[in-house]
Amino acid sequence: MVFTGQGKGKTTAALGMALRAAGHNMKILVLQFIKGTWHYGELEALKKFDNIAIQPLGAGFTWKKENLDKDRELAMKGWEEAMKAIESNTYHMVVLDEINYVLSHGLLPLDNVLDFLKNRPPSLHLVFTGRNAPPSLVEMADLVTEMVAVKHPYKDKGIKGQKGIEF
Repeated sequence: MVFTGQGKGKTTAALGMALRAAGHNMKILVLQFIKGTWHYGELEALKKFDNIAIQPLGAGFTWKKENLDKDRELAMKGWEEAMKAIESNTYHMVVLDEINYVLSHGLLPLDNVLDFLKNRPPSLHLVFTGRNAPPSLVEMADLVTEMVAVKHPYKDKGIKGQKGIEF
């Protein structure tokens, strides 16, 4: 499953699916490829579930940096974690939050990811989030939702990110 597009709600949709799966006693892993370890709502909320694990892997990636080597290194380490989780047969669902950014900015080799996914366990649900999902990933996916930005208080009115809404 792929949640992409310029609109808000990609991670929220993925976490909603994780919550639904948790209600069916499924085991879920959420790997966050960009978010660092600063305090945000989903980290705290998911601590309340025994069957949902969340792991931040990034350092607040931004493509505006002059040197992306550290982000590339973190992306590779994150992908290694993801491959182990996918192969482990431990989880019913693995959410690869914001991995589309990592792929679209070339921090992780897309062909390697797609080749690996061809041999994933068929019963495992994989969820990819982030803007700019690569077309070949979209083609491979069974479900793709594109979030469209119609109106947003930050962009349209200059309202800063709000606790419980953006973080």
